[in-house]
Amino acid sequence: MAGIKALISLSFGGAVGLMFLMLGCALPIYNQYWPLFVLFFYILSPIPYCIARRLVDDTDAMSNACKELAIFLTTGIVVSAFGLPIVFARAHLIEWGACALVLTGNTVIFATILGFFLVFGSNDDFSWQQW
Repeated sequence: MAGIKALISLSFGGAVGLMFLMLGCALPIYNQYWPLFVLFFYILSPIPYCIARRLVDDTDAMSNACKELAIFLTTGIVVSAFGLPIVFARAHLIEWGACALVLTGNTVIFATILGFFLVFGSNDDFSWQQW
């Protein structure tokens, strides 16, 4: 039952984050859809970590180069997702209010992605087979 509550909470978090992103794009005072490019970063951010988890045996407690590279690439993707709206706002492609809404959405979405990996990343209580 805890898995279902976590899944519902993560779905709500994702919906709230996307709502902030859409508000930053579609409100009549902003009306620019350039911030939607951060959707690519949402898709790309979990990929390095997922690949590293498949390639690396998790029996050793010490971190290895593959995991460190995956964390480094994921960090670069997340920082780029936060930097892109700021660059757009400084280039006057979007307004600063839209930038603030997109950055809020980024925070919520990346917290949701992190929460997903914290809840469903360990194979202690449940696995993907029950879903």
